Amino acid sequence: MPGIDEEPTLLKGETIKVKHWHWWLLVALNIFFLIAGQTAAVLLGNFYYDQGGNSKWMATLVQTIGFPILLVPLALLPSSKETSSTSSYTSFSTLALIYFLLGILLAGDDMLYSVGLLYLPASTYSLICATQLAFNAVFSYFLNSQKFTVLILNSVVVLTLSAALLAVNDESDGPEGVSKWKFAIGFISTVGASAFYSLLLSLMQLTFQKVLKKETFSVVLELQFYISLVASCVCVIGLFASGEWKTLHQEMEGFARGKGSYILTLVWTAICWQVCSVGVAGLVFIVSSLFSNVISTFALAVVPIASVIVLHDQMNGIKVISMLLALWGFASYTYQNYLDDVKARETLANADETCGNSSC
Repeated sequence: MPGIDEEPTLLKGETIKVKHWHWWLLVALNIFFLIAGQTAAVLLGNFYYDQGGNSKWMATLVQTIGFPILLVPLALLPSSKETSSTSSYTSFSTLALIYFLLGILLAGDDMLYSVGLLYLPASTYSLICATQLAFNAVFSYFLNSQKFTVLILNSVVVLTLSAALLAVNDESDGPEGVSKWKFAIGFISTVGASAFYSLLLSLMQLTFQKVLKKETFSVVLELQFYISLVASCVCVIGLFASGEWKTLHQEMEGFARGKGSYILTLVWTAICWQVCSVGVAGLVFIVSSLFSNVISTFALAVVPIASVIVLHDQMNGIKVISMLLALWGFASYTYQNYLDDVKARETLANADETCGNSSC
């Protein structure tokens, strides 16, 4: 009977619509987390160094030590164990090994970035960091079977140019008294960090697709929690093994804005990096590792705008052009996701129509 066939079709269409808007809402929320967290963390990191901070291991540790705040949303969201099926069960030893390896990779990546920032001029450092998008494109192609379209390639190229333009415009002369040997170490460290970061994102996507296989956002928070825990342990060991912990009291005493400002700077830097990390992992889970890196690169162009507002830095034409290029690249990739979404819905609708005509 027609009346019986129409109702399930209508209900199915409403369900698809709800899921569609839910997906875009999650994407927008994680984009906000990534951009806001990364921008605030970078500004606080610059403030830390400008006011007298100089510990490489402390600068590395604050990028992951904020993981306990994830316990709050984890307590509010449904556990991934409650929604998992027996077919998607993964042994504890497998998960522990994955979290341990990803945590080690994250700690190494953060340390390499810290070394690069210490020994390189800011312009050179930013220019090399812009290459992470190209690294990610390669890893995504081989590890995640990423399909490239004209719009995606356009986004990768334009965003890389945007970040490079900011680097060329940087007027800082970089650290004084850096030898050629240390400069070479900084250069190699930053290239390695860019490659490691891109590899980390692709491996996270591979973990979501092949191992975890959950459909709840709590699995993103769990992954971020455990790899940050491992990375933080590695950084604490490095902090004590290197002997830098002995200079932390002196560093706090010599902080230009005082002890209270020193502690608050580290605490809020840790929180902001963790918010950024949730956005990074969330976009990898919802969309792809390449899209997550696209947004991360886009955020590089947001930092100068935030610096003008918060730190009262000067704005010039180069920064405006870089921001416009970043918006172009971001819009290009977002439009490609929109086209993919429309195509997926049309395919699903055609399948439902075929199924209805054949009375399946």
